Amino acid sequence: MKTNLIQKTHHTSKKLSVGLCALLALALSACGGSGSSNTDSNVAAVDPYPGVKAYTSLDLSAPVNYTSPSLLAHYDATLLATRNSTPANAMTDKGATLGRVLFNDARLSFNNTKSCASCHVQAKGFVDQAQFSTGFAGGLTTAHAMRMGNVSFYQGNRMFWDKRAASLEVQATDPIQNAIEMGFDATHGGFGALISKMQTLPYYPELFKWVFGDENISEARVQNALAQFQRSMISANSKWDRAYAVIYTNNGSVNSAQNFGRSLAGNNIPEVDRFTASEDRGRALFIQGPNNGGKGCAACHQPPTFTLDPNSRSNGLDLDETVIFKSPSLKNVALDGRFMHDGRFSSLEQVLTHYATGIKAGPALDNRLRVPGIPMTAQEQADIVAFLKTLTDDTLNTDTRFGSPFIK
Repeated sequence: MKTNLIQKTHHTSKKLSVGLCALLALALSACGGSGSSNTDSNVAAVDPYPGVKAYTSLDLSAPVNYTSPSLLAHYDATLLATRNSTPANAMTDKGATLGRVLFNDARLSFNNTKSCASCHVQAKGFVDQAQFSTGFAGGLTTAHAMRMGNVSFYQGNRMFWDKRAASLEVQATDPIQNAIEMGFDATHGGFGALISKMQTLPYYPELFKWVFGDENISEARVQNALAQFQRSMISANSKWDRAYAVIYTNNGSVNSAQNFGRSLAGNNIPEVDRFTASEDRGRALFIQGPNNGGKGCAACHQPPTFTLDPNSRSNGLDLDETVIFKSPSLKNVALDGRFMHDGRFSSLEQVLTHYATGIKAGPALDNRLRVPGIPMTAQEQADIVAFLKTLTDDTLNTDTRFGSPFIK
């Protein structure tokens, strides 16, 4: 009798144990199967940037490299240290990415028709080939759009042709608030109205949080991002760059007047980048000073970036000129359809004719120039034009890092 009772008790205990195990297994299954995770592997992770994904092709989990691009050897540490960036706005991949979006976004104009890229067209060296650009409402600007390549190497800091902006940051949002260009002037609510608009666009709160840590949109942040993007537009792969890189590497790895003066037509230059006789004569005329048989162009347009010497003054376009104009780097100058601050010239040949015979006196004239001009034969002018065409950088003009990221 006692034995039967023990067996019955053991049988009942075994049934309870099996039942508890089944319940536990069922519970674990409901929680994810193995008990090692509380997330269903079949449920996709929540995208933290749905607006960015819906409107752009950007992958914010893998930002594009803007801060350390691959450059030819002569863009060395010494040269890169001359960029006009400041510690207050150090370049980051995230900041430049936001700048890319801002630069290419027509929604930043009052009626969604114009972006920075509308007037600074990448394929043409970030310039508008028209003499004056068409604004958001059809009006025309009063100055020719400037090329953007190597803007980071201008040491004068002040931006625009007339130097009215104290920095690249200040320059960045001026066109947005211009009554002709993008339309968010005082009559259309100013920058505050634009911020309100940006807050309704789902990708901007997401991007600002990704870059700055919170969703606050401000003009200062827009300026910083746009300036970072513009500073990343480094032109370092023209025919001149590739040929000169050989000279630089073979002659002490230093950017010097002596190296800039060396021929680029020799057999030491790969044939595809070797200068023609005309290009090399033009290079010598451009680089060498008047006392060495040249025309002294490089004194103002300084290699290897071909940005303007910050001490340069105006070039005698008009009699008694008082405004001291600046100019952009000469990189990609041959792609421009118009030249000078008002786009008055339509060819490089006309530009060289001005320097040869058209310089006019005035209080703003650079003291390295003489009235009526720098003596040049027709052949010398043609050779300098041939040299200027070697400054075209198709790499910058096709680099997807600078194109529009928008898919709608």
